[in-house]
Amino acid sequence: MGNTDGMKAGASKVRFIPLTYNQAESQTSALRLILTLRPEWEHSDGKIEFIRFTDGITNTLLKVVKKRPGLNAEEVDNEAVLLRAYGKGTDLIIDREREAQNHELLMQYNLAPTLLARFHNGMLYRFIRGAVTSPADLRTEEIWRAVARRLAQWHAVVPCLASIREPLSAEINGSEELGIPAPTPSRKDPALQAAIDSVAPGKPAPNVWTVMQKWIYALPLGSDAEKLRQANLQKELTRLVAEFSDRPGLGVNSQVFAHCDLLSGNVIIQPRPIGPTGATTPSPIETVSFIDYEYATPSPAAFDISNHFAEWGGFDCEHHLLPTRSQRLDFIREYIRSYFAHLGSEKSQDEAEAEAQQLFNEVDIYRGIPGFYWGIWALIQAQISQIDFDYASYAEIRLGEYWAWREESDGSRAASGKDLGVREKRWAQEV
Repeated sequence: MGNTDGMKAGASKVRFIPLTYNQAESQTSALRLILTLRPEWEHSDGKIEFIRFTDGITNTLLKVVKKRPGLNAEEVDNEAVLLRAYGKGTDLIIDREREAQNHELLMQYNLAPTLLARFHNGMLYRFIRGAVTSPADLRTEEIWRAVARRLAQWHAVVPCLASIREPLSAEINGSEELGIPAPTPSRKDPALQAAIDSVAPGKPAPNVWTVMQKWIYALPLGSDAEKLRQANLQKELTRLVAEFSDRPGLGVNSQVFAHCDLLSGNVIIQPRPIGPTGATTPSPIETVSFIDYEYATPSPAAFDISNHFAEWGGFDCEHHLLPTRSQRLDFIREYIRSYFAHLGSEKSQDEAEAEAQQLFNEVDIYRGIPGFYWGIWALIQAQISQIDFDYASYAEIRLGEYWAWREESDGSRAASGKDLGVREKRWAQEV
């Protein structure tokens, strides 16, 4: 899994700027942040421009460029900065300290752009040139093969680090008025944090199981119906942990450093190299990189892969567009070749195929869990988010994926005479 000497959880050398991005004064507050980071931009020739990206449904993302005379588009992009401001209330579901640690860790393995600075409610990092994929792109063979190779690299070389729990300093209180995230309830309550961290005995925290436990504790409880829903989801998580947390898998302790949010907006197609004539050079394969590491955490490889497959259908959850059995197996074969190559482990063709078949079966078994994961997340977002997205309906669709998988797995769907749903039907489709 790579060595851990170069990175200690909790250690950070990234600059902190004691300012806040304010959505109501977007350009003014963003400019103040940028000029603190790049003071030379204020008095040099050229115009500072802001480009708003709207691919995400959680955060604000601005690209900031300085169009200095004489620079071409690539040179301008090489100096560009991305400003990422956290969505209001998202501290309930995302550990921002852990996110920054993830970013710094990935930088050590050249798997993340340089993190330039953090501020009260966000971060500033270098812009990555390339094209953001769409769900349709994810279903294109040259792209999904590139995703498989890059994901395998993440899983093979980046170590899984446990969090060091340190007491909160007195000045960390947060400010709703300024948009500064307050500490999560679990960070303020050591007993609650201990309950979260111990949800999957034997697995160092955080991990995908502790994340789901944290989210269940954060669910709204304003009505009897909400209390009953939380109790039912808690019962299911306990069941999932018992069934899945000790399954054998790739990585140390059967966990890998997983992205856990590999939707199309987080996959960037890298530009092809420029040759001496100024034209792009032909390349036999595409290369991609991944962005946004707020959900990255140790996880079974099968969860990360099945979670990515769910994103082939996009936010609209078009289940008929998910990968078929043959597509999933080809993706996993590409992944396995890359995974063991990055580990420096030679596998015979038969050994590699056996590994691929085993992982294919695991991904098949895990296919319902991403729906459970994002369903809980969306129930919280429906309460806190100010973004124009129907989180409540999304939650029902994603949780419906989980229950459909349960019914298929335990045979209750067939026993009741219900028709096979679109997602399960597609998942069983051969070609």
